[in-house]
Amino acid sequence: MTLSVIGSRSELGCCFRGSATRRRVHVNIAGQEANTLLSDGHAWKGFERIAMAGVRRALRSDARFLVHASFAFVVGDPQQDPLRTHTEVILECERLVLASTRPACIVRLGYLYGPESRDLQLYRNAFRLGRPYWSGPRDALQYHLHQHDAVAALLAAAQPRNAGKILYATDGRPVSFMQFMDEFAHQIGRSHPLHIPALAAPLMRVIIRKEHMQQAALAMPAKAPKPNVPGWRPRHPDYRKGLAETIASW
Repeated sequence: MTLSVIGSRSELGCCFRGSATRRRVHVNIAGQEANTLLSDGHAWKGFERIAMAGVRRALRSDARFLVHASFAFVVGDPQQDPLRTHTEVILECERLVLASTRPACIVRLGYLYGPESRDLQLYRNAFRLGRPYWSGPRDALQYHLHQHDAVAALLAAAQPRNAGKILYATDGRPVSFMQFMDEFAHQIGRSHPLHIPALAAPLMRVIIRKEHMQQAALAMPAKAPKPNVPGWRPRHPDYRKGLAETIASW
């Protein structure tokens, strides 16, 4: 039983400890540090280099099956995507993986959160100090995914029948970043979390990268993207319970 993971130093990679499959599988999670709304956009720094290097390493591996972790937000029209530069890199990585001679599949993951998230812990500290945060619009709904559910989905996708497919793994319940983070704030005891007003955007770009503002405003489709990973269901379909479990694990 052998499993190799590229990008295992990332927060998602930490969740793979103790995981295994019945065949030699290579799981590429390089670049997944950026697949979150919690990083204030700083995780996109060097993304193209990191993502492409991960794909090249994956294609050089001797694994019998390759699972490539990608991003659910690219389900929309790339030309209408404010993150188009990064989206083009994401889609090129997917193309390279599927064009290889090795059996492989793509799993597009929802925005990640969970107990391994250092950024979520920083938000906890900031909320306890009463600091405001950039929330984005209330009506920009996105799909999230607990880190442990992401690992389970990537492992479940490692089946020969999934070769050549693009699959999705999200919690299936769209909520805005504002809803998500306000709930987190409530659960750690901050009943009225403060939002940075939209008028302050030009000033806030000094400390918040434009990618974070773009992500928070980028809505996903009203219906969860499909097809889902066959045989997989999230253990945390309710983000509120997922956040509660995360806080309890700390």
